[in-house]
Amino acid sequence: MAPPIVSIIIPVFENLLGLKKSIDSIQQQDFKDYEVWILDGGSSLDTQNYLSNLEKPFYYQSRVDRGIYDAMNKGIALAKGEWLYFLGSGDIFNTSTVLMSIFSNKKNIKNEIIAGKVRYEGIKNPFILNVTQKVKNVYWSPLIWVRNGLHHQGTFYKKTLFKNTFYNLNYKILADYHLNLNLYKNNAMCKIVDIIVANCNSDGISKSGTWELYKEEINFKTALSNPLLKPFFYLIAKIKYNLRKRTING
Repeated sequence: MAPPIVSIIIPVFENLLGLKKSIDSIQQQDFKDYEVWILDGGSSLDTQNYLSNLEKPFYYQSRVDRGIYDAMNKGIALAKGEWLYFLGSGDIFNTSTVLMSIFSNKKNIKNEIIAGKVRYEGIKNPFILNVTQKVKNVYWSPLIWVRNGLHHQGTFYKKTLFKNTFYNLNYKILADYHLNLNLYKNNAMCKIVDIIVANCNSDGISKSGTWELYKEEINFKTALSNPLLKPFFYLIAKIKYNLRKRTING
């Protein structure tokens, strides 16, 4: 049997209702050439019972992990698909035609990354300068050194990109941003598509605006460029941090 075109990786911990919502969204897809790996961090018995009753192409592994990026790394190692896609537990595809729209276009799959938009749902506003915007537009340009241009629930990665790299567990909040910036620096080929891929929760820790988040950003941007640029990255982070605080506090 040929490997699936896309492997969908879902990290989860104690969110059974959200997981069921995500799986239902996958099952509604018109495109069926996929496998799903659910990486459970050791949830309660109800979740274990649910997972044990799933049938192919849904698979799971349940064990204590070191957080969401560790779970995603485990999913990468298990995945057999040509493309990898990471869906948060509780997040869903925007429509039933998303995967078909992405993978029926041969021009898309000639690239190493395919990135679309996401629509945010939740209480927190994910945007610093626009309190009404709900859809994250994406870009693959030098602006990624200022702000992450991709969203991992809107992005499909060629599995070959992970041959020699995984999510860096030194970055507990922004390892996805670090990965994207590293791929951009190494000239990965990215196709931007005008599709809303997923509806996502905006209440996660990466949208909290804590200074810990911006410290991670300063550190990996400096590590991927030049130590002399650290004051510049600190300035950018401080501006973003203050704007985020103003947005959160209304």
